[in-house]
Amino acid sequence: MLKSLLARHAATRYVAATLIGVAGVLCFAPFGLFWLTPLIWFGFFQLLREATSVRQATLSGLAFGLGFFLTGVSWVYVSLSVFGGMPWWLAGPAAFMFCAVMALFPMLAGGVFKRWQPENLWQQALFFAALIATVDWLRSWIFTGFPWLALGYSQAAPSPLAGFAPLIGVHGLSLLVALSGALLAHWRIGLVFVSTLVLCGVGLRQVQWTTPAGEPISVALIQGNVPQEIKFRPEAFIRTLDLYRELVEQNPAQLIILPETAIPAFFDQLPMHYIEALKSAAQRHGGDIILGTLTGGGERYFNSAISLGQSPLQVYSKSHLVPFGETIPPGFSWFMKFASIPMSSFSRGPESQPPLAVAGQNVAVNICYEDVFGEEIIAALPAAGILANLSNTAWFGHSLAQPQHLQIAQMRASETGRPMLRATNTGMTAVVGADGFVQAALPAFTQGVLKAEVRAYEGMTPYASFGNLGFLLLAISFWLLAACQSAVSGRTQALAGLFEALAFSQHLGRIATLRIINCASKLLQAVFNATVTVD
Repeated sequence: MLKSLLARHAATRYVAATLIGVAGVLCFAPFGLFWLTPLIWFGFFQLLREATSVRQATLSGLAFGLGFFLTGVSWVYVSLSVFGGMPWWLAGPAAFMFCAVMALFPMLAGGVFKRWQPENLWQQALFFAALIATVDWLRSWIFTGFPWLALGYSQAAPSPLAGFAPLIGVHGLSLLVALSGALLAHWRIGLVFVSTLVLCGVGLRQVQWTTPAGEPISVALIQGNVPQEIKFRPEAFIRTLDLYRELVEQNPAQLIILPETAIPAFFDQLPMHYIEALKSAAQRHGGDIILGTLTGGGERYFNSAISLGQSPLQVYSKSHLVPFGETIPPGFSWFMKFASIPMSSFSRGPESQPPLAVAGQNVAVNICYEDVFGEEIIAALPAAGILANLSNTAWFGHSLAQPQHLQIAQMRASETGRPMLRATNTGMTAVVGADGFVQAALPAFTQGVLKAEVRAYEGMTPYASFGNLGFLLLAISFWLLAACQSAVSGRTQALAGLFEALAFSQHLGRIATLRIINCASKLLQAVFNATVTVD
């Protein structure tokens, strides 16, 4: 009945796609219904599969994307209007347009799927999974990248599938989850596949890709909870300085970390006695402080983290800047005139920066949403034994942004086999273990200090060694298998073809390689013929 209703009424189909997109947000933090993910993406797969035209599938993808992003990243409006000072009549359309641009990616997946929809279920499932993961990967670097809510993040710990993260990263997880959802169209096959993934994930969790190095160090992560609306006001400046100095002095540790722009002023303009007070507090315990502040001056200034204490002064400057928040894209200076966002035109720090040598450890620092980009994080490995993120998500108010960002940090810890320390202004300040599990966290929007013992880790996971290469090879295998009619004529041949593609991805068989190259040539020829026909 439902199928016939969707077939007769296109509007009903688009409403269903929107609702499925909205429900997809439940799979991510703070809801954490990771087990629901295959069911949600099965619903999206079925809508595309049963669409009667490319146009219908394309619009279904757009509707899904709008429901997903308008629900999942609605906090963009908060940053623009509530704290950015932009009038609602401009902030509302701007937030909607941002989500609409993000929705273009599932729209692209929907249109391409229907345009070249394969004949049997195995091919369709592989094609769908390859498309979903590929558009998520494209979203991670087009327009400087915004991979927030990439499908694989839903499987961060405690999901058993998090065991795959050290192997193939978040985008590889997107492939597996989308494939499992599509295969539920034949529920017996789907259940067997999901069960197999779960068992493999649990097994992979037992693998120790990295090992502890040295003795634990004491850390103190400071959450100042300074309201964003007063953070940059001159009358609040002295209170902010006093707050962080008192919290540092009252909470000694070998490594003390303050949030992003905890000191909302240029470092070289701070009173010398204040810098010496922080430095002395760290030196009394043979440790170091990493604090977020501003460096540079004039037309070139940076969002930076500076170390003070027993070790020499070191600086890390943020390289991957937030469009509209930290850098103004060309042609949009008029847009930013309607907002009152301080320091919205930072300069980029160097792309390659060494870890900070503090507290006897090498700590790879990243600032704000830099930890969303997995391949940028692994650039500091294997030298770094600890990851540290300094953030100020007060810009997004009481929203989904804080728990979503913590979930992203969990994925980075799993991918790299390194602990992640998060020091934030309003939340969520946390210690994430090298296995991706949150070991301790402070409640959001409270003032406090999180103390813990943390050990550095050494060694390299496959993802840390090769980045997204494993995902890309697996995705190419999926694409080719979906395109090769002869390789997937039935369940047995589909499984055999999958093993052949895996052999190709690992360079383990010349015969498999030649067969897949042959399939690729057939695919290109088919695409060329289809293009000629359309023209």
